[in-house]
Amino acid sequence: MKKELSILIPVYNADCRQMVTELSRQAETIDGLHYEIIVADDGSSDRRCVECCREVGALPHCRFIDRGANSGRAVIRNFLATQAQYGWLLFLDCDMTIVSPHYLQDYLDAETEQVAYGGYTVGTDDDTCLRYIYERQCEHQHRAEERRKRPFLHFHTCNFMVRRGIMLEHPFDERFRKYGYEDVFWGKQLRRAGIAISHIDNPVGFCTFEDNPHFVAKTEEGLRTLYEFRDELRGYSQIITFTDGIHIGLVKSAIRLCHHLFGSLIRRNLCGNRPKLSLFKMYKLGYYLSLT
Repeated sequence: MKKELSILIPVYNADCRQMVTELSRQAETIDGLHYEIIVADDGSSDRRCVECCREVGALPHCRFIDRGANSGRAVIRNFLATQAQYGWLLFLDCDMTIVSPHYLQDYLDAETEQVAYGGYTVGTDDDTCLRYIYERQCEHQHRAEERRKRPFLHFHTCNFMVRRGIMLEHPFDERFRKYGYEDVFWGKQLRRAGIAISHIDNPVGFCTFEDNPHFVAKTEEGLRTLYEFRDELRGYSQIITFTDGIHIGLVKSAIRLCHHLFGSLIRRNLCGNRPKLSLFKMYKLGYYLSLT
């Protein structure tokens, strides 16, 4: 069993008290474990969330850092790695839920020497929530046996453990300032460096879903990020692979025209109470091609 662990949680406009309390409870029950929990707020616009998260500093071995300004998903994770004192780092997204009473123990017992990703399970909502519909449709891809088939593509930053030395030597690329794909590009970096990602079955729960307008806007931001780094992400994105496979220019032009004519109507459906997943896929393709 690993004997030391730094648990690192970047926070933005979220209340992480319940998560940190459970992590602290589990850590305190593990004999011989040296641990710390560091929560860093990345310039939240909702100061109420900042003050709520500040309370975790009263828990054993917990520290809260208020960064003041937003730096982005790559920068905040690199910063947390520099703040950690122990040899193993466990990164968690603040909007996840600890669903296993032996979550930390399973990571400490994991047979990995470099990087381990535990995955996530999808909570419950209803068919008016586009993010929930989307995550449910993709849920089979989050199983460990599926992730192992393409280990560097099926990696997310929401729940992973890494040696501190690897993280410092191979930090997240800080050009990724906006939402999306910093984790995909990090997976590509690890692959080039010959660093293995172990996919284990130790999920957190994805139980809090943003409303439809926010999810659509976040998807659009992610597609803009994908387009900006398209040359470096080629081979690591289904949309890039699909659009690169369209060799007839008129087909791409037709898709762009359809998006220009009907994109706003489709977006209205996606932001409403009866979103269609098929329309969401069409919208993503049309939006991406409209950027070219």
